[in-house]
Amino acid sequence: MALYAPNQKLSLASSTTNGNARTRRTRTKHPVVVRMTASSSDVAAYEEGQLERPKWAGETPLSRLVGALISFKPIFSVLKFGARQVLISTAEKNNISWREMAREILESDVYKEMESIQNPSVVYPEYYLNPFHAYDEGNLSWLAAAEAEAANLSMTRRAIPYASSLDEANHIMRGNWVKAIEQHHQQYSGKIRDILDIGCSIGVSATCLSENFPSAKVTGLDLSPYFLAVAQFKEKRRAPRDNPICWVHANGEDTGLPSKSFDLVSFAYVCHECPERAIIGLLREAFRLLRPGGTVAVNDIAPKSKILQELPPVLFTLMKSTEPFLDEYFLTDLEGKMREVGFVNVQTVLTDPRHQTVTATVPH
Repeated sequence: MALYAPNQKLSLASSTTNGNARTRRTRTKHPVVVRMTASSSDVAAYEEGQLERPKWAGETPLSRLVGALISFKPIFSVLKFGARQVLISTAEKNNISWREMAREILESDVYKEMESIQNPSVVYPEYYLNPFHAYDEGNLSWLAAAEAEAANLSMTRRAIPYASSLDEANHIMRGNWVKAIEQHHQQYSGKIRDILDIGCSIGVSATCLSENFPSAKVTGLDLSPYFLAVAQFKEKRRAPRDNPICWVHANGEDTGLPSKSFDLVSFAYVCHECPERAIIGLLREAFRLLRPGGTVAVNDIAPKSKILQELPPVLFTLMKSTEPFLDEYFLTDLEGKMREVGFVNVQTVLTDPRHQTVTATVPH
């Protein structure tokens, strides 16, 4: 794929064979936002595996074998294509109109949002320029931004396969994440007035936080102006909020935002895409941005997940082929790094079968 200028409109015509008719017939709008109620129960307990991390991650022989396979370019190309097809197949089997949802964005006026979103002074870290998620440009492309919502829904369905519907899967996955945040903040802190969602992508997590904490001001921050353009475009098409979400194009390790200006800093599915040095940088910046008593919440892949530890070889090989820093993430002691930065009350809970939420507090 090539980078496209903001004024270009793309078409998915070349990628819609064998799927157009079915996609049009089954197209549905899938709300990603989950609103929790006061009667929601505590976060459910999910089963951990017997290991600290999967055998296919880290410095194990199996991990090195998978790494060697991925490093061979012809095999890598096949794996990258396969990983993408797994997500698209999951989407289509669950009536998620992947191609049509992407086309709707690419053939819209989303490109007009780039001028107001993009910060020309942003310098992209070297690691961010790596190809990942089966996109040669990573998150720096219109196609990645256009497909992000469908990919997110597909990932949710794969994470909660036992749910009776996509809506129920969203309720479990997003609802448990929000509940973990609420429980931690209520235990150690006060009211949530200002929220920063770092690595907000196209705004799924920021929107969820805005819906569940309607009195708070939410800021969504991301390194990709393409993703933020989609986030702002989609936000403008929704009903006005009492507290509109603010979108910021910046590096999460050096946001330029004022110190001690937030009560909650969230990272949703961000850290597994970063090398350890960047994870530490993100945590340090969160610590600086949070007020005393503020909460940091990291929602991401759970190394101790029993399901992930027992993934078939084909699936974990595909997974690693699109996530170049997955091994570094699995080897990073996230709780330990939080404590080193200065956070206290560090807690980890599995919030669905594949993901964990790690919360911590800035000391008063």
